[in-house]
Amino acid sequence: MSKVLYATADRVATITLDDPDTRNALSAELLGELIDAFERARDDDDVRCVVLASSHERTFSSGANLGGFAADTPLVHRHEATARFVRLFSLVGELGKPSIVKAGGHVLAGALGVALACDLIVASESASFGTPEIGIGAFPFMIMALIYRNVPRKKTNELLLLGERIDAQEAERLGIVNKVVPDDELDAAVAEWAARLASRSPLVMRLGKDAMFRQQDMAFADALEYLRGQLTITQSTEDLVEGVTAFFEKREPQWKGR
Repeated sequence: MSKVLYATADRVATITLDDPDTRNALSAELLGELIDAFERARDDDDVRCVVLASSHERTFSSGANLGGFAADTPLVHRHEATARFVRLFSLVGELGKPSIVKAGGHVLAGALGVALACDLIVASESASFGTPEIGIGAFPFMIMALIYRNVPRKKTNELLLLGERIDAQEAERLGIVNKVVPDDELDAAVAEWAARLASRSPLVMRLGKDAMFRQQDMAFADALEYLRGQLTITQSTEDLVEGVTAFFEKREPQWKGR
């Protein structure tokens, strides 16, 4: 991969956007490599948590590759290229492992959708967020569903229609960001959460993550029945027995993944 870096340590996979010349613009190539990296993390049983980061000092990602909008490319090819967004968002939702975004800079346009597709976002104080597409005659169609599922409706309307950026503190207030920390504490804050997530039962985490993704658009009564079934399945696992036993014995659990 030339635009995405992949590394693992202590059961955490770190996927790093690494196309600084374009400020990590979400080109078809970068999106393809990002999908490959998430699939690699999904299929590696030793990986229990995924961190999505950026190598750029001031920008997580500037969003879609604007050059693609003006390129002399057949419309059908452009339509096929955007399918990568759909595939990526579904892949992250169905990953079966928790994901954390390390937002150390500007998270703009399509990149906001990528970030919201992940489970948790930790941002530095200097980070900013926004959907500026309206300013260039475009609209954030591909990420609209994710924003509406994470941000109150009226504020989402404001973000989409005015195209203004918000700072990290406002993003935290709206629920876009989970935690804001000083710039020099971002690495440590993300590492702490990643370590905690990686220490949990991988089996129960996968069951829980799948349920989080599937129930979000169910009717309330259907969600209750589905979740009741998931609880019954979890009660049949050895990891639940081990977790409870370890709690009463005041020791760390030894997960078996069964």
